[in-house]
Amino acid sequence: MASAHGRLGQHLQAVLDVVLRVPSIFIIDAIFNSYSDPGTGWTGTAGRALIRALGILVSSVVLVLSQKSLFKFYTLFAAVLLGAASVLINYYGTSHIEFYSAYNRAALGLGLLQLMLGLGYVSLLNVPSLCAALLVLDVMLPLWGLMLELPAHVRQALALASGAVLATHATVNLLRKLKWFYYSCRYVYLLLRHMYRIYGLQLLLEDTWKRIRFPDILRVFWLTRMTAQAVILVYVVRVVRSESGLQLGWDLFWDLTSNLIISGCDSTLTVLGMSAVISSLAHYLGLSILAFIGSTEEEDKRLGFVAPVLFFILALQTGLSGLDPEERLIRLSRNMCLLLTAILHFIHGMTDPVLMSLSASHVSSVRRHVPVLLVSLGLFALPVLLSYVLWHNYVLNTWLFAVTAFCVELCLKVLVSLTVYALFMIDGFYNVLWEKLDDYVYYVRSTGNVIEFVFGVIMFGNGAYTMMFESGSKIRACMMCLHAYFNIYLQAKNGWKTFINRRTAVKKINSLPEVKGTQLREIEDVCAICYQEFAASARITPCHHYFHALCLRKWLYIQDTCPMCHQRVYIEDDGHERTAFSNNNGYAAPGQERAEFEGEEGGADVGGAAGGVEPEELLEDNDSIEYDEEEWGTQPGVTLVEEEYINDDTDSN
Repeated sequence: MASAHGRLGQHLQAVLDVVLRVPSIFIIDAIFNSYSDPGTGWTGTAGRALIRALGILVSSVVLVLSQKSLFKFYTLFAAVLLGAASVLINYYGTSHIEFYSAYNRAALGLGLLQLMLGLGYVSLLNVPSLCAALLVLDVMLPLWGLMLELPAHVRQALALASGAVLATHATVNLLRKLKWFYYSCRYVYLLLRHMYRIYGLQLLLEDTWKRIRFPDILRVFWLTRMTAQAVILVYVVRVVRSESGLQLGWDLFWDLTSNLIISGCDSTLTVLGMSAVISSLAHYLGLSILAFIGSTEEEDKRLGFVAPVLFFILALQTGLSGLDPEERLIRLSRNMCLLLTAILHFIHGMTDPVLMSLSASHVSSVRRHVPVLLVSLGLFALPVLLSYVLWHNYVLNTWLFAVTAFCVELCLKVLVSLTVYALFMIDGFYNVLWEKLDDYVYYVRSTGNVIEFVFGVIMFGNGAYTMMFESGSKIRACMMCLHAYFNIYLQAKNGWKTFINRRTAVKKINSLPEVKGTQLREIEDVCAICYQEFAASARITPCHHYFHALCLRKWLYIQDTCPMCHQRVYIEDDGHERTAFSNNNGYAAPGQERAEFEGEEGGADVGGAAGGVEPEELLEDNDSIEYDEEEWGTQPGVTLVEEEYINDDTDSN
C-alpha cells in the first residue's frame, strides 16, 4: 500500500513538473510570434529587442530548472501574484464601493477574499507568526476603513499604505532570495560545464531533454493551445449563429477543423508540438502492430522516434510554418502523405523479419502466420488505395510522383517478402533438402534490391528537379546528399559486395571434388552442418571433410575455413593433386586409392594419417581444435565476417 502511494506521488510530481514548465514554452512562442513595428526608431527597436531577449532568456532558464528549484520559483511567483491581487482588490474596494445596505454582501465578500489572499501569501513565503499576523491585518485594513465609512481620501490613503507595506515586504523577500537564485544558477552552470567536458554536447543535450521531459512538455503545450483555440472558435461560431441564424453543417465543421490545423503549425514550436503528438501516435501504433504480429524486437520500437523526426524534417524542408494559411494546409496534407508512406515502409521492416522467421523455422501454427500475413496484405493494399485516391484528385507533379514511387516501391517490397516466405514454406512442406532454394531466394531478393536502387536513383532525380525549379533550400540540398549517400551509394556498394562474395563462394564450391552415387552411399554419415543425410552428392574439402554444397556455400559466405577443423577450404590450383575423400569421422571409403597431398614443407602423406600419425590421433587432434572469437581473426586464411551475410535471410533455412 505504501509503495502504491509512493508511485502515485511520483507520478503526480512528474505531471506537475511538466505542467509548470509549459508556460515557459507559451511565453517563448508568443515572443517569437510577436509583431514589432519598425517605424518607431532604432531606440524603440533596440528596447523591444532587449526585452524580448530577456524574456526568452528567463523563460529558458525556468524551463531547464531542476524540479526542486522549479517548485520554489513558482512558490515565490504565486506569492507575488497573491500580493498583487490583494493590492488591486483593496484599490477597487475603496474606490468603487460605498458601504450601504445594497453593497453589504459585496464588501463582506471582498473582506473574506482578502483574508484568504493574505493567508495564502504568508503561507507561501513561510512568514513568522507575528509578522504574518501583521501582514494579514495590513491587507484587511483598507476594507475596515470602508466598513467604518471613513472619508474617501482616508480610505485611499489606507489602501496606498497597505499596498506599499505589502510591496516592500515582497521586495525584501525577493532580494533575500537573490542569493539563493545566484547559487542555484551557478550550480546549474558548473554541473552543465562538468557534463559537457566529460560527456560532450550530445549527451548533455540528451540528458537535459530527458530530465525536463521535453516531448511531454511539447505535447501538453500543443494540445493546450489547440484546445484554447477550439474553444474560442466554437464561442465565435455560437455568437455568429445566434445573431445571423447560421446553420451548422459539414462545410462549417471542415472550416473550423482547417483553421485549427493551420494554427497548429504556424511556428517552429507548434511544429515541434505537433511532432511530439505524432510521436505518441506512432509509438502506440508500432507497439500495437508488434503485439499483433508477435514480435519482441527492441529495434522495431523506434517508430515513435522515426516518424516525428521525419515530419519535422519535412516541415523545415518545405518551410511549413512560414507559408500562407491556405498554402500551409495544402503543404501539410502533402507532408502527411509522405509521412504515411514512410511509416508503412517502417512497418514492413517490422513484419519482414517475422515472416522470414516463421517460414524458415517451419512454424506450423496457423495463428502465428495469419496476423503477419494480414499486416503484409494491408501493406500492399494501402499504397494501392492511396495512389488511386491521389491520382483521381490531383494532377501529376513532383510531389505526386514521389508519393506514387514510394507506394510502388513498398508494394514491390511486400511482394518480394511474400515470395521468399512462400519459397521457405514450400521447402518446409516437402521436408526434402532443396539445394536450389538459396539461389531462388537470392534471385528474388536481388531483383527487389535492384528495383529499390532504381527507385532511389529516380527519387534523387525528382528531388534535384524540385530543388532547381520549384523550391530549393539548404535543408533540401542536405537531405538529397544524405539520400545519395545512404540510399544510392551504400546500397550499390553493399549489393556489389554481396554479388562478389557470392560469386567467390560459388567458385570455391566448384573447385572442390564432388562425390556421387556408389561412393557416396559407402560413407554412412551425415552433413556436419545440417545433420541431414546425403541424397544426391557431397563436396569434399582439402582436409577430407564433406558437406552438402548448399550448406558449405552458406558457410563460405561467412568465412573461408572448414567447419570441422578450421583449415582453409579454398586452395588455389597449383598443379598439386588432391587426396581421396574420407568421411567426417576419419573413415575412408573402401577401394579408394590414397594420394599424397604435398604441403608447403614437403611431401607429407595425409591420406590416412599426417606425417606418420595414426588416423585416431589425427581425429583426436582435429576434434580438439577450438578457437574463441578473438583467435579466429588471427588464424591463417580466416576472412572478416561480414555483417550482412551473418544476417542474410537466405541463411535461415
